[in-house]
Amino acid sequence: MPITEQDVARIARLARIELSPDQTARAQTELDGILNLIEQLQAVDTTGIEPMAHPLSTHQEIALRLRPDAAAPTSTDAQREALMANAPAEQAGLFLVPTVIE
Repeated sequence: MPITEQDVARIARLARIELSPDQTARAQTELDGILNLIEQLQAVDTTGIEPMAHPLSTHQEIALRLRPDAAAPTSTDAQREALMANAPAEQAGLFLVPTVIE
């Protein structure tokens, strides 16, 4: 189902954007490409395949590769000073940030 110039004009109107004739032609080509990709995906036979809650849910080994999100202390004081060298403001090895809520 190819996209017509009228379809592009309607989409542009709904999106409240103004397209030049060149942009309209380009958008028509890109939308046609997107719809062709969707048609290819819909053509795939998925009978007997159970829907996934997450694309990684079928890969159990993924959970084994993810590390826990835990802060690790720096090894030495010198290493901490090197890491804090570019901080605009710091105190006791911590970044100081401006107050946003008073």
